[in-house]
Amino acid sequence: MNRKTKISLPEDQLVQAIRQKQRIGSEALYDMYSASLFGVIVRIIQDEELAQDLLQETFVKIWNSFDSYDEKKGRLFTWMVNVARNLSVDKVRSKDFRNNSKNQDIETSVVSIDEQRNTTLNPEVLGVKEMVENLKPEAKAVLDLIYFKGYTHVEAAEELGIPLGTVKTRVRLAIINLRKLFN
Repeated sequence: MNRKTKISLPEDQLVQAIRQKQRIGSEALYDMYSASLFGVIVRIIQDEELAQDLLQETFVKIWNSFDSYDEKKGRLFTWMVNVARNLSVDKVRSKDFRNNSKNQDIETSVVSIDEQRNTTLNPEVLGVKEMVENLKPEAKAVLDLIYFKGYTHVEAAEELGIPLGTVKTRVRLAIINLRKLFN
C-alpha cells in the first residue's frame, strides 16, 4: 500500500496509540519522526545506506521497548533520539563496523590505484575530441570549456556570454549527438 498523506498526531494521542499497538501509531511515529531520527543516525554513522538500516532498527526498538518510555521524565522525541543515538554509537563501536570501515569499496580502490599509477581518462585516446570536432560550433565551444578545460556551467555561460539555460541545453544536445556518433 502506498500512502501519500503523512499522518500526524498530537503527542499524547501518539503515545496512547503506540501503547495500544495500533497501526496508526506506528505509521504516525514513522511519518512524524523518521527524517529527524535519520539525521541523528547519519551524523554518527556517516553512511547513508547503513543509516537507513539503522533507522529501521531504531523504529523496531522504539516499538518493542515502548513500555520503558515514561512521559513524566521527558518528551517522546527526546527519548527516541536517545534510542537512535545509542544504537548508532553501539554500531560504530561494534567489531563488524570497524572491520568493514577498514575495507575499501571497489570504487575507492580503483581511484587509489589510478592515482598511484598516475593513470587518467584520456579523451584523445577514445577519439572523443575528434567526435566533438564534428559537432556544431556552438556545441563544440560549450563542450570544450566544460569537459576539456574544466569550466563549470556557470563559468562557461559567463565566458560565452550566453544564459545558463542555453549552456545546459547545448551540453545536453551535444551529448545526445555524441552518443549517436559513439554508437
